[in-house]
Amino acid sequence: MGPDASRVIFAVASGAGRAAVTVLRLSGPGCGGVLDRLCRRPPARVASLRTLRNRYGIALDRALVLWLPGPGSFTGEDSAELHLHGGRAVLAGVSGALLEAGARPAEAGEFSRRAFLHGRMDLLQAEAVADLVAAETEAQRRQALRQMEGGLGDLYRGWSARLVRLLAQQEALIDFPDEDLPPSVDAAMEAGIAELGAAIALHLADDGRGERLRDGLEFAIVGAPNVGKSTLINALARRDIAIVSPLAGTTRDVLEVRLDLGGVPVTILDTAGLRDATDAVEAEGVRRARRRAAEADLVLALSDGTPAPVLDLAPERVLHIRTKADLAAREAEGMAISARTGEGMEALETRLAEHARALTDVSASPALTRPRHRAALMEAVERLRAAEGERVPELKGEALRLAVQAIGRITGAVGIEEVLDSVFSQFCIGK
Repeated sequence: MGPDASRVIFAVASGAGRAAVTVLRLSGPGCGGVLDRLCRRPPARVASLRTLRNRYGIALDRALVLWLPGPGSFTGEDSAELHLHGGRAVLAGVSGALLEAGARPAEAGEFSRRAFLHGRMDLLQAEAVADLVAAETEAQRRQALRQMEGGLGDLYRGWSARLVRLLAQQEALIDFPDEDLPPSVDAAMEAGIAELGAAIALHLADDGRGERLRDGLEFAIVGAPNVGKSTLINALARRDIAIVSPLAGTTRDVLEVRLDLGGVPVTILDTAGLRDATDAVEAEGVRRARRRAAEADLVLALSDGTPAPVLDLAPERVLHIRTKADLAAREAEGMAISARTGEGMEALETRLAEHARALTDVSASPALTRPRHRAALMEAVERLRAAEGERVPELKGEALRLAVQAIGRITGAVGIEEVLDSVFSQFCIGK
């Protein structure tokens, strides 16, 4: 069950921690009455300076107050914003006064959930709001903004409308089985099902680019002991992440640092040196290194001229790098760097940014961004394939109906109560 939607909710909408201003949002039926308990209600959509008081008339703060009557608000309900001074005592006092006035603290994602329930956005746009708040890089911001503007929802609603038309045609064939319809009607139905299934399958064949951009990539640095793995991650991070030592086997576990490469969030992994370790702890580190390399989006295979460990990976997933270029003669081919002197580092960072952009390029069309979307579309394709060639009219109609429902769950059109609980629980409180 979802949260109680009959009461006024409130939450901090600005960042956590000490600040000059804290923004408190309110929304719900009776929001105007709650606001009246704190101050003289300002005109609609006019920022006004007001003294906020508790039920005993004690002044709590001089704040900027906005009254935003529905339906022209974020949630579609009567809403308000209180721009308070940022002290914790001020926030505690005003929050206490709101509780006394009958409001309650909002649950995670409850503002966006109410906006969805009041038709202010579809479920895809609501998810995009959360992605926009969480965006770390420029590319993530652009992807979230595109989704929030409705491009992905428009695509899926278009497919849903086509499915509904096909279902209506099939229902007509079921209801009027004795009509002498030309063979072209059945052929057109089959063609429509096949074309839609192919369009959705093509959309799914995106190599997970949108999801990769939303979640971020992983690039693993691997190589034999003492080839410069830890020196490289420190140079890329521009700070000390790993201990650098001439002793082999210093790195025992996987170390991580999050970077922005070409607008894409990338986690760089420093791993244990690959060799036949006799020490149990180092052997576990080697095992973890090989596992993370196998899972990584790109592997930076380092070598200083000595034989490199064998990696059972597809060639396109491996970038071979010659390290310690300041200590050896430059080879005719390949990328050579010296993390210590900086030689080749700019070229390497450019190359890594190119890889990151290529793995997350979603410029061609609206991109899938969540496993939930992918699972629903895969189910829709499966139902369409079941409908294709099905000779029993009722079974064909049922397959089409299930395909409509699968796509409808993405935008929130059908069967979504359990989906809502899952989606909005991942939001921050003030959204």
